[in-house]
Parts: sequence; C-alpha cells; structure tokens
Amino acid sequence: VQLQAFGGGSVQAGGSLRLSCAVSGGTSSGYRMGWFRQAPGKEREFVAAIATGGSRYYADSVKGRFTISRDGVKNTVYLQMNSLKLEDTAVYYCAQRRGGSFDLKSSYDYWGQGTQVTVSS
Repeated sequence: VQLQAFGGGSVQAGGSLRLSCAVSGGTSSGYRMGWFRQAPGKEREFVAAIATGGSRYYADSVKGRFTISRDGVKNTVYLQMNSLKLEDTAVYYCAQRRGGSFDLKSSYDYWGQGTQVTVSS
C-alpha cells in the first residue's frame, strides 16, 4: 500500500485548504484512514480519522473547522480545512490502519510522505 498526500500550501489565517491522500495498492474504503500533523519541534498529533463504516473522529483543536471524507471510486481521502489558524501550521500526513485506536500513531500501518501547510497572519 502506498499513500501520497498533496494539496498543502501557504494560506492566510481564516482561509481554507483541501488536502488529498491518494491510496494505491489497496483501497481507501476498505480501511480506516487518518490524518496527523507535525509542527516543528512537536510530536506528531492526531487530526482526523474515518472508519470503514464512515464514522468520523476529530481532534478537539480542529472540530468544527476540518472535515475528513473519502471517495471510494477514486481511492482518495480528503481533509477539508476551513478557518485555518496560525497553529494549524504543520506537515500533514495521511495514514492507514487495520485496527487499534484511531488517534494513536502506533495503530497506523502505512504513512504518506506528508504535505506542508503554512498559515500566516
């Protein structure tokens, strides 16, 4: 399984971006997918996850602003990010897991390469 994240960029605070994660060698619909992020000098942290049945989970810091979704036909998972804040600046990673807790890095088996999101004032 290979994951490729893209769609990052630079945006002003309050703006929006949509990240995409293309899944190859497997499917996005048959597995549990998640997004994590890592800011400079900080640990990689959970952002959002979507389960096989479609249930969605979010970190408190992004709830109400970010939306995770997937397109089973395109084998792609998305992270729509609205009302971006300075503290959302980070490298964003998509990942896939077979089981375990949705918010733990150790639960994920495959990772994409990351895409940079920079929010400026």
